[in-house]
Amino acid sequence: MPNTGDERLTPAEAKKPVQGPRQKFKRHILLRIDSFIDSGLWNAGYKLGEAWEEITIFFRRFRVRGWKKLVFEVAGEAMTLGTAGTVVLLTLAQSAFEETKKDWRNHDNFAVTFLDRYGNFIGHRGIIHENSVPVDELPDHLVKAVLATEDRRFFEHYGIDFLGLARAMTENARAGSVVQGGSTLTQQLAKNLFLTNERSLERKIKEAFLALWLEANLSKKEILSLYLDRAYMGGGTFGAAAASQFYFGKNITEVTLAEAAMMAGLFKAPAKYAPHVNLPAARARANDVLTNLVQSGLMTEGQVVAARRNPATVIDRDEKEAPDYFLDWAFDEVQRIAGKFKDHTLVVRTTIDLGLQQAAEEAVAASLREYGESYRVKQGALAMIENGGAVRAMVGGRDYGESQFNRATRALRQPGSSFKMYTYALAMENGYTPQTIVTDGPVSWGNWSPQNYGRSYAGRMTMETALAKSINTIPVRLAKDKLGIDAIIQTAKAMGVETPIKKDVTIPLGTAEVTVMDQATAYAVLPAGGRATRRHGVAQITNYAGEVLYDFERDEPQAPQILTEQAAIAMNQMMTKIPYIGTARRAAVDGVLTAGKTGTTQAYRDAWFVGYTGNYTAAVWFGNDDYTSTNNMTGGSLPAMTFKKLMDYAHQGIDLKPIFGVDAPMPEKEAPVASDTAEDDLNLTALVRPRSLSSQSTRMIRDLGQRLKSAPPLALPTTTAGKTAMDQTGATTTTLN
Repeated sequence: MPNTGDERLTPAEAKKPVQGPRQKFKRHILLRIDSFIDSGLWNAGYKLGEAWEEITIFFRRFRVRGWKKLVFEVAGEAMTLGTAGTVVLLTLAQSAFEETKKDWRNHDNFAVTFLDRYGNFIGHRGIIHENSVPVDELPDHLVKAVLATEDRRFFEHYGIDFLGLARAMTENARAGSVVQGGSTLTQQLAKNLFLTNERSLERKIKEAFLALWLEANLSKKEILSLYLDRAYMGGGTFGAAAASQFYFGKNITEVTLAEAAMMAGLFKAPAKYAPHVNLPAARARANDVLTNLVQSGLMTEGQVVAARRNPATVIDRDEKEAPDYFLDWAFDEVQRIAGKFKDHTLVVRTTIDLGLQQAAEEAVAASLREYGESYRVKQGALAMIENGGAVRAMVGGRDYGESQFNRATRALRQPGSSFKMYTYALAMENGYTPQTIVTDGPVSWGNWSPQNYGRSYAGRMTMETALAKSINTIPVRLAKDKLGIDAIIQTAKAMGVETPIKKDVTIPLGTAEVTVMDQATAYAVLPAGGRATRRHGVAQITNYAGEVLYDFERDEPQAPQILTEQAAIAMNQMMTKIPYIGTARRAAVDGVLTAGKTGTTQAYRDAWFVGYTGNYTAAVWFGNDDYTSTNNMTGGSLPAMTFKKLMDYAHQGIDLKPIFGVDAPMPEKEAPVASDTAEDDLNLTALVRPRSLSSQSTRMIRDLGQRLKSAPPLALPTTTAGKTAMDQTGATTTTLN
């Protein structure tokens, strides 16, 4: 059939839109773009493949085999691990670098003279120890003696001396003990300025990075000058200039070679080699320093022979040691209080009682001396507060000359069961009483199921018995079901724990870290009837003109009520049972009602006793700086015995005050049980307080003193100043107008 142009379209063709010229052009462009992308990607992949093949062929020339391959593999792994290690080390050092943002250069711009509670001189802190002497003005032999002994390559290294470290490791391995140190003078300065003496890997890492920072920001002369100004030199002195005056009575620019050698020997161990304590040891050490001078090539044997034959002599000093741990802490308190004062040359009357301080030091030292080896414990700390807030004694460690790190105020250690006091105090605030019945049974909190010391359960008992027997399940059940972890943390902080407490379900059993001073402060709330302790070591600050710049009683607010009186009474009723029927039967003070709580941490790392009477509160800790376990030492053994030794002394010849809210007679003391201590025959020789005035005589003298202070001044003759006047009897009197 001929095509007439009049054919009919199918329905599908009729619905299909008719494409115009614009639509066809757009479709053509899209197809070209698609084609360009496809071809471009293919060409790019092909060229990359060719390039990779060329690179592979090129690097095949450097391919190694055999032993060389092993060397390169090890080197590559070392670079990878080294990079990762550097990142980790820098992360750990970030907190140390924060210290450099402070005004560390002017840390000692105070000149403070410290007095005890009675006005007796006890020590200095700050620039009063002697002003800095520029390195260029120091005797050449003093500088050489210090460098030859402490850091021979000081002017060659950049903060860390790897050659010196290798040499020290070799000598120590040869001797089988630590005979040489690998720390540079810059590292020692970094520790003195920013860190503590606590032995840990983290501290050594921070020390290394801070040494590099010091080298980058200070000249060698500045580093050396700071080191000589800040180092502890024994006898309560800081800095070479102060040591020169203390030991030899002369300016540092005038010291002889023999005296310089003796001073240079003090940096290693100032307590061991202090000449006013052990002159033979100091002279032997000075002789080693002279040998170092010869071996380092800084001097010849002929130059030092006269110093060997004529060793230095020192001024005869009283061997009575200053309360240095307390003075360091009090100096920080003074800087906090007096920062706003115009005068920085100050006289500070502190709260320390030197009699109690000596007794505290002797109690801790005797415990470590007699039982330290058997218990495998090397350190102890103690803080003693008179009820009312005045810090009367502080022991920050075994030996200040060996380590200036204050374990009473700066060491963070787990308190163990001594932390249970806060949970029970909160429970008393929430309506519980000592006679409330609770159940000792299995308890789980998530994946944690705490157990008691004997891994058994006693069933129903009173709160009083649960605390006395230090049952673990009870405070955990209280925290889980009734009180909550947040409320326990807030109670601890309100009572005096200043260190941050990390929230964790194990807190009721004492896993949070606190300080000895924190514990003493918080426990002192209980004998005060629930009022804040108002802990303080500074009673009054005056300038040298006698103007009173600060007075604690005048300038500080009154103590707020932390716990209700009912809660404080309930806690005191329970706490006074522990030294008699509980875990602290070695802590009961003879003839004085005693309260307190023991604490022992996991693996026997830390042992505590925190206790109080109506007069004093004290916290005692024993442990090791490196966190190693003791030989099964519990809070009911050495800490409780040390507390008793100190408190027996402290309560001789004073008016005994009652514990708030406890009127019942002193409970009868039961014999210690095996869980209290590993040995039943432990005992410490009692301290005897020297004879003094009776409490009645003391009160009479104090009353007389107050009357004299308040009495009107005597009227003097009105004559010209400096001239004499005749009285009616013919005697002459000199006016003082």
